Amino acid sequence: MGPEKKKESGQPGCENNSGNVARPSIVLRFVMPAIAFGCMALMLVAGWFMYRNWTFLNVPPEQEGREILFTVAPGQPLWTVAGDLAEAGLITNAKQFREYAQTQGKASKVRAGEFSLWSNMTAPQVLETLTTSSGILHKFSVREGLTWWATAAKADASGLTEYAAFKKAVSDPELLAKYKIPAKNAEGYLFPETYLLTRPKSDTGKVMVETMLKEFRKAANKAWDGKLPSPQEIHKTVILASLVEKETGDVRERRTIAGVFANRLEKGYLLQCDPTIIYGLGETFDGNLRKKHLTDKSNPYNSYQHRGLPPGPICSPGLDSLKAAINPEKHSYLYFVAKGDGSHYFSKSLKEHNAAVKKYQLRRNRQTYRSYN
Repeated sequence: MGPEKKKESGQPGCENNSGNVARPSIVLRFVMPAIAFGCMALMLVAGWFMYRNWTFLNVPPEQEGREILFTVAPGQPLWTVAGDLAEAGLITNAKQFREYAQTQGKASKVRAGEFSLWSNMTAPQVLETLTTSSGILHKFSVREGLTWWATAAKADASGLTEYAAFKKAVSDPELLAKYKIPAKNAEGYLFPETYLLTRPKSDTGKVMVETMLKEFRKAANKAWDGKLPSPQEIHKTVILASLVEKETGDVRERRTIAGVFANRLEKGYLLQCDPTIIYGLGETFDGNLRKKHLTDKSNPYNSYQHRGLPPGPICSPGLDSLKAAINPEKHSYLYFVAKGDGSHYFSKSLKEHNAAVKKYQLRRNRQTYRSYN
């Protein structure tokens, strides 16, 4: 047999690697540029967001500012506050404002009230104002001895509410129940004080009345040393305190006058207190008390005709009158008459009282005589 021919075989590693050679070419031609483009796109997007955020935080809505009075209602959530700010032209983006407030930990720190903001303020300045300042405070002063309708008139004049809204709130069943007032209205409980108030955004009358009722609760706690009696007992005391308040402006006399009323009630005497009749004549009283008013039995507040305390308070008393009604002075006086100098003469008998009336009332000097209410 002849010699076998050796089979030709390729050398190891010498196969055709054209596929492998093509891959680097594809990577260089397509993948790397795509990656680079993607990176550039991400950088552009990131840059845009950074610019957008920087602009929001540093560029105000307007360069030439104008003042805008902005109100935040009690309990108003941040998302509606932000929307209102954007609508008012005080910020450029409500969503960004919410996000910024959240990152600053101030999302729940926006205060209720009326604020003086400017359209050339930056978003951080707006947030700082809403979360740290008290806003615009309006002074509302109510003196002792005013009826609810006189208080309503002052509230209307303050511009913080309207007479009708205040009147409605005074008889609001929810408020009366909330503050445990056993009456048809809040007469006697609109505590006299000087208030610094933010302008209510809504329910203006209710906000103001409730503010005064809260102040009464504080005063009552002081008057009773933190041990409040029943709502009915409080109400009786407020009625008596309102009579004391209307009868004298002299703080030194208040416990004495409360003692006179307490003595007359104990003996079953008519209180014969002119201010009660006047209150019963209502909002339309013209200031002229006539004899027919004294004899009018149809007036439930006529203490010349009806025994005991009147049906309700005749004004809102101050703290001193409230304390006097809680702790009347112990004495034997049954009568008092105004002396014309702001004080009173007290008598233990009708004979003595009639002599005092003759001296201080019938023979009074009309040029120098003055009365408290």
